[in-house]
Amino acid sequence: MRRGWPVGESLGSEHALQQRFGVSRSVLREAVRLVEHHRVARMRRGPGGGLLITEPDAGPATRAIVIYLEYLGTTLADLLNARLVLEPLAASLAAERIDEAGIERLRAVLHAEQQWRPGLPAPRDEFHIALAEQSKNPVLQLFIEVLMRLTTRYALRSRTDSASEAIEALDYMHNDHSDLVAAVTAGDSARAKTLSERHVEAVNAWLHEHHPGRAGRPGRRRGTDGQVPRGKLAEVVAAAIGDEIGSGDWQVGSVFGTEAALLERYRVSRAVLREAVRLLEYHSVAQMRRGPGGGLIVTKPHAQASIDTIALYLQFRKPSREDLRCVRDAIEIDNVAKVVKRRTAPEVTAFLHTHRSALGAAVHLADEVRQATSEEARFHIELARLAGNALLDLFLRIIIELFRRHWSSTGQEPPARDDVVAIEHAHSRILDAITAGDDSLARYRIRRHLDAAASWWL
Repeated sequence: MRRGWPVGESLGSEHALQQRFGVSRSVLREAVRLVEHHRVARMRRGPGGGLLITEPDAGPATRAIVIYLEYLGTTLADLLNARLVLEPLAASLAAERIDEAGIERLRAVLHAEQQWRPGLPAPRDEFHIALAEQSKNPVLQLFIEVLMRLTTRYALRSRTDSASEAIEALDYMHNDHSDLVAAVTAGDSARAKTLSERHVEAVNAWLHEHHPGRAGRPGRRRGTDGQVPRGKLAEVVAAAIGDEIGSGDWQVGSVFGTEAALLERYRVSRAVLREAVRLLEYHSVAQMRRGPGGGLIVTKPHAQASIDTIALYLQFRKPSREDLRCVRDAIEIDNVAKVVKRRTAPEVTAFLHTHRSALGAAVHLADEVRQATSEEARFHIELARLAGNALLDLFLRIIIELFRRHWSSTGQEPPARDDVVAIEHAHSRILDAITAGDDSLARYRIRRHLDAAASWWL
């Protein structure tokens, strides 16, 4: 990151890196495996080799995040809500920013949809990812890719009563997509936004009708969502194991398999399996326990490794200040509206009471600016948690991590004492609107607060 991510430049030979970091060859090679896993750099052997900077890929992190979200129990309602917050925004931006190449890309996807006939493999739904690309907003693109991976998991468990019903569903989908492309191509952002909302609601209604789990989780299934990771064999094995743990009946603490059984099942060398296990351990999906009764133990997944990886990937993509702001604003305004609806829930009333008490004490500690900035982040994270959508909660935490990295890398001056007092006042007024159940005022106040805070967050 400090070098400006010059793809192809060498960070040094293996020997030079060992000396620089003061570690053994085995430790360095394990670090390099993780770096290669995230496509940040790769080791090239021989003359002129070394650890070469590469263009990163968010694939490993998005796969881990999908497993994490499945563990949390992401529902169809969560998925619909997240898609309704982000996809119409992407469609609206695409209508404003699309170019000739983008029009050609979307029309090519439509053409591929039209070619499908019964008996052929089900077409992958690339449309929404392709449309998000035209928004030219890397944050939106990445988040929508995660949403589409989850939608695919639901769709693969859905059933139709006949081949004709499946064809009819695809025809409706294709017609919706065609109308959306026409609106985006014409530059009609308002119509594109409306059509996107209607389409997402129609997809959700279809999934509710045809998914065996109805409004619940994506359902248990064997196999993957068809998105095989590129890269080393260990990554392919890690993805296969992680997918089965995430979508199978595996409970935390259960033994997925012994090392011997896994070697037999996946028909790989011990070195490849152990490298795959290290990747699973990194993402907190599973952990290898040695000795009697041991094996690959299913663990409680954590999002932090994936948050860090996605934040790093997005730093490479260099989202603009406006890219971050528009996605953050959409999520936070939706969050506060949901908290207003839940204002009588015990956890919400407890938050309102606790945070008011903290605000009263914080005014006397306003000189401790760093504490105040931490409180600002916690305020928004807590609102996201209380809103109750694990997807949007996670996306907001990724954006806040990007803010934190921007703050630490630019050496930006902390807010002044007056800024801190203004932030505390804004928090208090947002809480007042939530307590009163005034949805429109709560939305207005958080939007004004986000606009004001952006001057020192970014």
